[in-house]
Amino acid sequence: MLSRSAIDRVVTAALEEDAPWGDLTSETLIPENAVARAELVARVEGVFSGAAVFAAAFTLTDPSTSVVQRVADGERFAPGDTLAVVTGPARAVLTAERIGLNFVQRMSGIATLTARYVAEVAHTGARIVDTRKTTPGLRAIERQAVRDGGGHNHRFSLSDAVMAKDNHLAVLTAQGLSVTQALESAIARLPHTTHVEVEVDRLEQIDAVLAAGVGTIMLDNFSLDDLRTGVARIAGAAQVEASGGVTLETVRAIAETGVDVISVGALTHSASALDLGLDIRIETA
Repeated sequence: MLSRSAIDRVVTAALEEDAPWGDLTSETLIPENAVARAELVARVEGVFSGAAVFAAAFTLTDPSTSVVQRVADGERFAPGDTLAVVTGPARAVLTAERIGLNFVQRMSGIATLTARYVAEVAHTGARIVDTRKTTPGLRAIERQAVRDGGGHNHRFSLSDAVMAKDNHLAVLTAQGLSVTQALESAIARLPHTTHVEVEVDRLEQIDAVLAAGVGTIMLDNFSLDDLRTGVARIAGAAQVEASGGVTLETVRAIAETGVDVISVGALTHSASALDLGLDIRIETA
């Protein structure tokens, strides 16, 4: 799950980028004793994500700020719904406004798009997962948004699992070993808890990879007919992942081929920020 330290690290960096020497406008125009009440309001329908990140933008700016969530992560909302209420020193609320909105709009956009993919395959056993095609430095929060939308996460980083692609196999087999021998030799050097996945882009590659005893075989950019053939050939001996150019228009048919996992880079690299607004009322003594 998204840790407190990860949230603080990302939000602090964003606040420092946006106001490195303070908020000159708010400090010049807004009385020091002014208090603000701000409502996070949906302009469109969607799936909410980013409650803790949104709140952190305000509390890290001024710990006396209060943020009350009206909608939980993973919940659907309609246009006009109030999603959260922020109360605190007006200068702090105005300083944190854009960063808080940027995060919650981005995360809710990812969650909403993910939910659409999940709905398309709900009648099958396929799992929708993200990829490493995330915004540098924001992977932890973007992957939380995928989970809030009902999706699942692939490996978090290069350190989490072995995933051999065509270039890796080319280097291995250049040593004079067959694909099966090369993979077996590599697997023998790993801890027994390490998951191994291998990407193939042709049906004729499957048998050699399968013989090495890998945990997952990724069928990359396969046609629907070849996906069905691949699933039948693997026959439960490994998890089957489909990848490559998956869209909302194609994901249902891909899921119906019987694959176990469908990885979708678009969940994070192509999600649009949702239209959420912060309606602020400022009171002075």
